[in-house]
Amino acid sequence: MPLTPPGTLSPSKISSFSDCALAFRLSAIDGLPEPPSAPATKGTLVHLALQHLFGRPGPERTVEAAEANLDRAFAELRTHPEYTGLDLDAEAEAAFLADAARLVRRYFDIEDPRGVNPIGLELKLEARVGEIRVRGIIDRLELDEAGGLVVTDYKTGRSPSSTHQQGRLGGVTFYALLCKELFGVLPARIQLQYLADGLTITTEPTEQSIRGLKNKIGALWQAVERACEREDFRPRPGPLCNWCGFHAYCPAQGGSLDLVPTPVEITAPGPAVAAAT
Repeated sequence: MPLTPPGTLSPSKISSFSDCALAFRLSAIDGLPEPPSAPATKGTLVHLALQHLFGRPGPERTVEAAEANLDRAFAELRTHPEYTGLDLDAEAEAAFLADAARLVRRYFDIEDPRGVNPIGLELKLEARVGEIRVRGIIDRLELDEAGGLVVTDYKTGRSPSSTHQQGRLGGVTFYALLCKELFGVLPARIQLQYLADGLTITTEPTEQSIRGLKNKIGALWQAVERACEREDFRPRPGPLCNWCGFHAYCPAQGGSLDLVPTPVEITAPGPAVAAAT
């Protein structure tokens, strides 16, 4: 029986389909939850702390305020399954929080937040591109001194090598597409802020890059539909398997697809592509 294509996709799921079609299926189609991981949860915590920081008036965006906002964010997150699922002991929790605090302080090496003019934080956007809906969450949307839009995406992992930077920048073109479709203008720039390294990578989106992304989305959706029709989602063993939470269902890891629970069918208005940070 053919599988039902997912109602939404994200940039990470777009990458997932290329990296390992089976992991894509298990997550995006079967809806299996991935177990929480310390790096991902730490990213959630730091993003929330910075969201709170930029909710303050410009002059109040100090290191001390950011540390207080980190405490506030942790109070909000500590009972959430994303955190409790880590099952950290006291020592591990202290190390987790210390690393999060280091990332928040390192942000101030990148820029002075007092001069930033945010117009949207954790901004949820949705647009339609042909038959496909695209949705995404922008960490921070701001105006530069000339009134141009600037999209900022926080990254809590290590920055990519120079050979992989273009691929990361290609992913955030998704945000430029959303801005173009909803606001009628391209952002003046999109920046990835790598907090662990105190590094910013910037790109200026173009009409050509937007057209290329639209073509990529359309081609990927067709490939997903074909894979659903044929029930053909093959694993691709490699280094990423070390971080995969689906070994129990993966034949390449000694698991079995027979263990996959039947997904709950959700009627969607049409194919959709969603972007997440």
